[in-house]
Amino acid sequence: MSLSRRTLLSTALAAPAFKFLPASPPGDVVGKITVGYQGWFACRGDSSPIDGWWHWNNNWSQPPAPPTSSVRVWPDVREYARTYQTAFANLNDGRPATLFSSYDRQTVDVHFAWMRDNGCDTAALQRFNPTGGEGPIRDAVTAHVRSAAEATGRKFYLMYDVTDWLNMQPEIKADWQNKMSSYVNSPAYARQNGKPVVGIWGFGFNEANKPWGPEPCQDVINWFKARGCYVMGGVPTHWRLEGEDSRKGFASVYRSFDMISPWMVGRVNNIAESDHFHTNINGPDQDECNRLEIDYQPCVLPGDVAQRQRLHGDFMWRQFYNMVRLGVQGIYISMFDEFNEGNQICKTAETQADVPAGSGYLALDEDGTRCSADYYLRLTNDGGRMLKGQIPLTPARPTQPVLGGPPAPDVDLAAGKPTQQSSQTQHYGSGHVVDNDPRSYWESANNAFPQWVQVDLGTPAAPGRAVLTLPPDPAWGRRTQVIAVESSSDGQSFSVLKPAAGYEFDPATGNAVTLQLPGSEVRYVRLAFTSNTGWPAGQLSGLKLFT
Repeated sequence: MSLSRRTLLSTALAAPAFKFLPASPPGDVVGKITVGYQGWFACRGDSSPIDGWWHWNNNWSQPPAPPTSSVRVWPDVREYARTYQTAFANLNDGRPATLFSSYDRQTVDVHFAWMRDNGCDTAALQRFNPTGGEGPIRDAVTAHVRSAAEATGRKFYLMYDVTDWLNMQPEIKADWQNKMSSYVNSPAYARQNGKPVVGIWGFGFNEANKPWGPEPCQDVINWFKARGCYVMGGVPTHWRLEGEDSRKGFASVYRSFDMISPWMVGRVNNIAESDHFHTNINGPDQDECNRLEIDYQPCVLPGDVAQRQRLHGDFMWRQFYNMVRLGVQGIYISMFDEFNEGNQICKTAETQADVPAGSGYLALDEDGTRCSADYYLRLTNDGGRMLKGQIPLTPARPTQPVLGGPPAPDVDLAAGKPTQQSSQTQHYGSGHVVDNDPRSYWESANNAFPQWVQVDLGTPAAPGRAVLTLPPDPAWGRRTQVIAVESSSDGQSFSVLKPAAGYEFDPATGNAVTLQLPGSEVRYVRLAFTSNTGWPAGQLSGLKLFT
């Protein structure tokens, strides 16, 4: 029987899993929150080329009213400068039932301001077949998106949705070459690995309105790549095994994308299904993308209001938690303004007072918990902070449904910051103490105390509390480590912040220890280890610092 690093009295155990490094470094889609942006609403009287109730009503020539309205939930329109009267009855609080138009530049400006204020880094503007009657309004909205992105510091890219685009192969190339490629000159156009991003949604779906075989799809991907583009693919949920919603024969097509984003709307409808997909679909997907060095960007959706899926944010937060703990390369929000499917994070009617009388629409408070109109924007912001390591990985939703509730958790000052160590064993380096992965850890050289690990906060801060952890696996038996906390302003000269003491790490209590610190302003924080009853080395999975 050999000794394990986790416990002196167990057989050797397999090393814990580690997050793979992403195929690409952080850019405008890797390490970022991307929101799908439809921008496809118009109203009679907005002077748009389409001159109708585009996507608001099944009959675009008629103002929306029950039962012909084509949306599943009512937007909150209080911040739009211009809205248009519908045939709905007044809202239950007496206000007129009006709707916005994406053709109005101010509408798009408002949406991008909401993105800026709520951590939405990049917008994927959906571009359906532009060769017919919808082409002119789509071109106009694209111009609005560019100006709004530039004004708000957001990024955007074109995402072609090939649904019902039967002559797609030549026309998508012509559209890019003759029109859309000019947008890459904008400083707001998204780039990844130095290349302009182009999204293509719909290849390989086993649906009649996407009838192509693999050859024309592969040709289109190759064509964009030959023009220096980073090509993101919105693919079927079951792309990896080519089952259920995927056609056969597309394996090489899927694997030729630079980034893969499997569709999840209609696939997960509750927390249990999200957990099932995390284990059985998303996890193996991430492994396959790691193997192929493809960036993985799964969808996260708020849930359909009309189907009562949202659970006042718990459903969406569980997806964020499941995706972040996989170590995904980015997250795609489905969608920003998808009022037609009820899966929008855009500001939405809060209560029955905010929906048209007699409409039958539910509001965000449908389960009895009041939620502010911007709640799912704020929740997306917190999900993005967790993705970026700005708050700890947690299954507990930190976002309050209404502002003024209990405060969100403190920001971890150490998350993702540069680290150093006195030594390390094998690949157990110091970077693991700030990667928010509870399974990874730093281990110093063995039988060579004293040892230390430190973090550079980048700028002076005043941490008042430190949380030290080891992996929570029970195989990491209870142990006591003697640790001193030291600090420095320059990384060279260190002084004692908290004297050495023995701290017990016990898996029965999560293998976590909390230290109170004096709140002095420091830049570098060092933990100095002089003994460990569980293994002859300094060991640490997490170092979190809070004000």
